Amino acid sequence: MLVTLGLLTSFFSFLYVVAPSIRKFFAGGVCRTNAQLPGKVVVITGANTGIGKETARELASRGARVYIACRDVLKGESAASEIRVDTKNSQVLVRKLDLSDTKSIRAFAEAFLAEEKQLHILINNAGVMMCPYSKTADGFETHLGVNHLGHFLLTYLLLERLKVSAPARVVNVSSVVHHIGKIRFHDLQSEKRYSRGFAYCHSKLANILFTRELAKRLQGTGVTTYAVHPGVVRSELVRHSSLLCLLWRLFSPFVKTAREGAQTSLHCALAEGLEPLSGKYFSDCKRTWVSPRARNNKTAERLWNVSCELLGIRWE
Repeated sequence: MLVTLGLLTSFFSFLYVVAPSIRKFFAGGVCRTNAQLPGKVVVITGANTGIGKETARELASRGARVYIACRDVLKGESAASEIRVDTKNSQVLVRKLDLSDTKSIRAFAEAFLAEEKQLHILINNAGVMMCPYSKTADGFETHLGVNHLGHFLLTYLLLERLKVSAPARVVNVSSVVHHIGKIRFHDLQSEKRYSRGFAYCHSKLANILFTRELAKRLQGTGVTTYAVHPGVVRSELVRHSSLLCLLWRLFSPFVKTAREGAQTSLHCALAEGLEPLSGKYFSDCKRTWVSPRARNNKTAERLWNVSCELLGIRWE
């Protein structure tokens, strides 16, 4: 008994000593650029909470005019008010955007284009995770519809404004779980077989394939694009999974804060010299490896064409 007690005491003492180093390791990379953004215009989806909110806070602190595009306008206004006070930047604006409804996406884009003549940074940050099976207003499986098709359409609608504002960037928030994902063209809406965990993974793979194909089509335009893995972050994204909520609490010392999770998005939005890496995937503020499926150009092109068909758009 005394031996066991002694071992436990030694173990916890060791953890106490090394905890700062462990925490620093899990915190990951840091965006180190000093770039300032006066006169620049930014749109961030889902910026009313979590990683998106911290991304908006940082970009606002650098002088950008930041649009928080979110479904919950009241929550968005609360976040914007907080950011305005923190950054002393009054140009933090909230606009309604429901990525599960193409009518809302088109309404947002139409209003934004009427309001702004430029757009320098688009951060496709919003997402859903592990939802029970459901469909969007347009009949798409929710993970596919929100995480991929919603941002695909939004980028399409705003792309000409990005081009005239070049140099400009598009940042797509993906995840390391894309390694588990697969684009199942025979059952894209998961009507034959559905797993809410795998559905999320499939949509995150779609984000990377979209980024890859978009970069190819943007060559020579001055607009570049990047996919990012923010890390394992404490956020509202896990709200649909009681198990993940519990695990996040238990392992909170080893989970990134929202501010830490925002660093790679910020790096890809701001860092100098990233243009040759357009279409690549980043984690902890550096380019990192993607799965073989995420490097498949034929799948990327086919997903692009299928996405256009589903959305009823023609994207040359």
